[in-house]
Amino acid sequence: MKPAICEQFGIDFPLFAFSHCRDVVAAVTNAGGFGVLGATAYTPEQLDQELSWIDEQVGGKPYGADIIVPAKFEGKGENLSRGQLSDRIPAEYREFVARLLAEHGIEPEAKQRLGGSSLSGDTGRELLDVAMSHPIKLIANALGVPPDYMIDAGRERGVPVAALVGAREHALKQVQAGVDLIVAQGTEAGGHCGEVSTLVLVPEVLETLEQAGSDIPVLAAGGIVTGRQMAAAVAMGAAGAWTGSVWLTTEEAETAPHTVQKMLEATSRDTVRSTGRTGKPARQLKSEWTDAWQPNPAGHQTLPLPLQNMLAEPVIRRIDVLAAQGHPGAQALATYFVGQGVGLMNKVKPAREVVREFIEDYLAATERLSNSLPD
Repeated sequence: MKPAICEQFGIDFPLFAFSHCRDVVAAVTNAGGFGVLGATAYTPEQLDQELSWIDEQVGGKPYGADIIVPAKFEGKGENLSRGQLSDRIPAEYREFVARLLAEHGIEPEAKQRLGGSSLSGDTGRELLDVAMSHPIKLIANALGVPPDYMIDAGRERGVPVAALVGAREHALKQVQAGVDLIVAQGTEAGGHCGEVSTLVLVPEVLETLEQAGSDIPVLAAGGIVTGRQMAAAVAMGAAGAWTGSVWLTTEEAETAPHTVQKMLEATSRDTVRSTGRTGKPARQLKSEWTDAWQPNPAGHQTLPLPLQNMLAEPVIRRIDVLAAQGHPGAQALATYFVGQGVGLMNKVKPAREVVREFIEDYLAATERLSNSLPD
């Protein structure tokens, strides 16, 4: 018998794959899992193109979209333009970035570019409207309780709404808000994460939901890059796994080339929770960029979300280009969101093969578990 969550979402294996790359999303869905496209960085027009491409590739198989609408951010409720937001970035911060680049042999641009405010939630409703115009089977939100308009849209269209949590009290708030699926994401995860490990967080969330009388499914996330880890999460009561980092070194991924090489060589100790990219703690590869923003005497204080993201993203994209060209200073600065599971990510593989290995490893783990029981 298929697990209930597989029946609910029409998939063969309860492996959910978050990726910013449409090719990964389609490959995982076609392999029997559930791909989820990270949609926040796109314009509404770009998102429509990406989802239309996925629709063509998956032929009706299920997939979802993830739209980050932060609960808290600089300028919330003020209806600020991107220009007005960028005006809140002090000149001192621009000067600090210029010095940091110069110290690494990178000439500052004539005019420092600032990124958009994709993490401010200002396009969340438009992106949601686009996503809902496609046959998605899940809409997910991180960084707080989903806005009412997302939950309402999910109910109207019969699309489950998922939310990521990093603490048991957050799970309770999500249930009270009316979400349909919880992703319990431990501190091992790449990107924005809390401080509680996956092994502790998953049973805490399950216990909290049980006490609240809720039976909504919980996916485990954080450091899960193998089937045996997924089996351990299911043994704790999770309905399946939500994964992200493991897809960054697949053949289909669009991860910057030098960053891929860094990931293949990294150990599980080569990541750090840093606010240096977005303004909120997010796990990523250690580099001289993250060192520069660490909260210590040698580091520099970061700006709140989304100002830090607006300052950092264009610079890091430029660093990625230079790193791929062999620039040593850029290579020292290069970083990207990835979890502690990076220590087990040692080879570039097709996404379909990663799904197959997950299934085989999962089945082997469940057999070991079964054989450990007394006769």
